Amino acid sequence: MLLVVTYSAAARTGLRNLCRRHEDPVVRRFGRAALLDSTEYAAFLAVRLQEAHGGDVQIERTEPFNEFVALEEPVREAAVAYANRESKSTPYAAFAAGTDHPDPETMRGEDL
Repeated sequence: MLLVVTYSAAARTGLRNLCRRHEDPVVRRFGRAALLDSTEYAAFLAVRLQEAHGGDVQIERTEPFNEFVALEEPVREAAVAYANRESKSTPYAAFAAGTDHPDPETMRGEDL
C-alpha cells in the first residue's frame, strides 16, 4: 500500500479531492493522510499530488502488519494477557514484573 501524508492546507484539500474523485484506489482516509492500494494508478495519483504540492506531500510504501509473522509468540501472548488483565489501571511494567512476559525495556530495544 501507499501512505500519502500532507503537511499544508492546500495539500490536504488536494488529498481530500483525490479521495472523493477516485474512490477505488483509496483503502482508508485519515484526514491529513490516506492509504492507497498498490496499483500503478494509485501511485500515479499520489505522485501527481506530490508534483502539485512539492514537499507538502510525503509518499511512503507500506506493508500490512502481520503480528503472527513479525512478533515472537511471547510478545503476542503478553499483549493478549495485558489486554485481558483484571485491573485495567495496572501499568504494563508492573503487570509483567515477576512473570514470563517480556520486560518493556527489553522490547523497546528490539527491532521487528
